[in-house]
Amino acid sequence: MSEVENNLVQLRARLQERGVKLWESPYYVENVGSSDSAVEVLAQELSREMHITAASCKNTLLELQQHALRKLSARREFNETGLATFHVRCVDSQGGTVHTLEVKCKLAELGAMLQRKIANELQLSEADHVKCISAGRMVSPQATLQSQGLKNNQQLLVIVGQADAQGEALYERIRQIQRDVELVIDSDHHFVDLEDQDGNAMFLPPHENRALLLGMALGEKARAAMRREHYDEALLLFLEADEKFNNCDSKFLECVDNYALLNLDIVWCYLCLKNITQLPDAQRRLDVCERILQRSYGPNFSRLYALKGSNCPERAIIVRLQLLQGVIFFHSNRRDEARARLQTAATALGELKVSSEQLALLMEMGFDASAARLALRSSNGNVEQAVQFIQQRRLSVQQARLNSDSERKLSRRLAQLQVGSDDSDWVHPRSVCRLMELGYERSVVVEALRRTGNDVTKSLDLLQSHSEELRRNLPATQAADEQMLYTLRELGFRLSAARAALETTSNNLDSAIDFLLKSFATEEELNSVIEHMATLTAQAANTAAAAANDASSAASASSTSVSRLSALTPSKLALVKSVLGKAKTEIESYSAYKRFNEDIPDIDQDYLDLPLEQEEQILNEYRQLLDH
Repeated sequence: MSEVENNLVQLRARLQERGVKLWESPYYVENVGSSDSAVEVLAQELSREMHITAASCKNTLLELQQHALRKLSARREFNETGLATFHVRCVDSQGGTVHTLEVKCKLAELGAMLQRKIANELQLSEADHVKCISAGRMVSPQATLQSQGLKNNQQLLVIVGQADAQGEALYERIRQIQRDVELVIDSDHHFVDLEDQDGNAMFLPPHENRALLLGMALGEKARAAMRREHYDEALLLFLEADEKFNNCDSKFLECVDNYALLNLDIVWCYLCLKNITQLPDAQRRLDVCERILQRSYGPNFSRLYALKGSNCPERAIIVRLQLLQGVIFFHSNRRDEARARLQTAATALGELKVSSEQLALLMEMGFDASAARLALRSSNGNVEQAVQFIQQRRLSVQQARLNSDSERKLSRRLAQLQVGSDDSDWVHPRSVCRLMELGYERSVVVEALRRTGNDVTKSLDLLQSHSEELRRNLPATQAADEQMLYTLRELGFRLSAARAALETTSNNLDSAIDFLLKSFATEEELNSVIEHMATLTAQAANTAAAAANDASSAASASSTSVSRLSALTPSKLALVKSVLGKAKTEIESYSAYKRFNEDIPDIDQDYLDLPLEQEEQILNEYRQLLDH
């Protein structure tokens, strides 16, 4: 932040305290203009009072005056014509202002119209590539500006997708990430599962589970962009993640650290993009973050420090929170509060610094830099204790995942059986396991939990007193249809798997095929089926071509594969092609997962690994401004 901006913050606040209105007499006269002498007198007075040079003070006053006059003009125009004025700031990935402009648009227009007008001003051919951010939300192209809360004279942050060195636009990259994340989360291969901080499985109703996983996955990709200092891309992804999180129950969000960190990350992007126009949203998000963290960690984080010590890895997150709170106080001209909060952050930052020599030593032992830094902070810089910390952490996470393994497998089995396809039908896998451990059958337990809304005590009462009635209401299992079984075998599926699929889906062939394609444990297994079906279609096509050219030659074909293929009817061939298409869609989910993982560190506590170098630089910058 520059000295000019610092002066502007202080002068604006002082004028508000005094009730000075630069757009009124004596500082401005209608049809005459600005009164240089009146502004000069005010500048001299404020210069002595605030220890700012008279020239700098006058220039800042004139800038504030012009800003106020523009707002008044826009207000009059809006009242007369209905045209709203938006003050647009376009930024690049490093936070530099590329363009500032004013755009006029009626509030009854769709967001797409605003995008087109900004694109025209910037001479861009693709309006879709213009991403407008207002009050912490992306402006939707499909809704009116008024319905999205936009107002006349509003400040907008605009991010425009420019081509990078590889010729890939930011807009296309964001779209690809969104597609990949949805493929990964919606895949039945369970590439991603919910865990708590210690590696224990978490289970939620399907709708909330999907929303939370989408939000967390988009947040991971945003952090990857943030590590590359692509703050424009990171902010867009964080705001997309915020929309997904908001599909979860609000009470649940208030208990999830991930949502606290998401709000913190969004404000960090605002700061790195030098976007103080989003100040009210930044304050709101920091309040949300602090409230959730204090609920988890206790008032003033006392519970966290009591359990893990004051140098625990989580303290780095708290340092960033306190730093950002100090910055917000500064821009609100609450300088004493800013100074106190920045001092608190500075003290903690000094205690969390890690020796580069100790970090290098742990990395020479084969530990990742992120894990090494977290361990050194947790052990107060003791290398031996840091090694023990890393090893114990790995063991505890492995054990927690092992303990949750049966619950995870059951959760996947229930999903395959289409138990819990919607929130009202969902049963908690952990509850199923607990009741099965008492000796009850899975199907009866599931029915009891369904009826009681996952109340284990009530379900146990039902099982003890009405088990026969529960069993009678279970759907009857149908034997696999032999003709369908033969068809699935022809397609290359194993006999036992095909039989289970038909029995599970009550002999619905399409559902059985979906069941089988989603049940493969590895990409290699799925590829083998794809190769088999591709061979079937290719050989069938060759056989048909040969038959058309030489009927006698085709009739004499004696190989097993060709004679079997010749029996393929047009309907069966269409089925093969349909299954092949579905299988290729499934394989795309594996490809999406690989792309998703390209820049995601394989560290379970990566979100806590803040080197704090950037934080220290920003801290020093704002403390110098306060001291000056």
